Amino acid sequence: MKEITSYRIALAAGYLVACLGAPALADVPLRVDTVEVYKSARKMSLLVQGKALHTYHIALGAQPKGHKQQEGDERTPEGKYVLDYKQMKSSFYKSIHISYPNAKDRARAQAAGVHPGGSIMIHGQANGFGWLGGVTQHFNWTDGCIAVTNDEMEEIWKLVPLGTSIEIFP
Repeated sequence: MKEITSYRIALAAGYLVACLGAPALADVPLRVDTVEVYKSARKMSLLVQGKALHTYHIALGAQPKGHKQQEGDERTPEGKYVLDYKQMKSSFYKSIHISYPNAKDRARAQAAGVHPGGSIMIHGQANGFGWLGGVTQHFNWTDGCIAVTNDEMEEIWKLVPLGTSIEIFP
């Protein structure tokens, strides 16, 4: 009799979870499948199946207009790339590498006789200066990267798996 009661309780609980929005599923981590960056709006969105899960205010390179042309131009690239590796130890609080330069970027730079640059990341604040994130995020201060606050970077780090596509729009 005790087993039947336990079974009925479990069955009822399962039914309630299914009908009321599945709070038990809240423990299952969402995985972002696309990141979109809108440079002119200074916004970055993490998407799951085409729907924005989170949107962040971002800081860009000191020369934000236009596609990155060469190393040192302080521009953030534009186009489709992949987030291909993560760094826990760098000059900034955690970072995720953007696969810039791609073949087209390298060809363009070679034709112009310049180096395309690289090491373009989504990253947090400079080490030791995380407390300034509320101020620094109002300025474009990177060398071409995409910066967020450290708390935001922590969230992004957990939600964005390697291999995620990123598209950076003007």
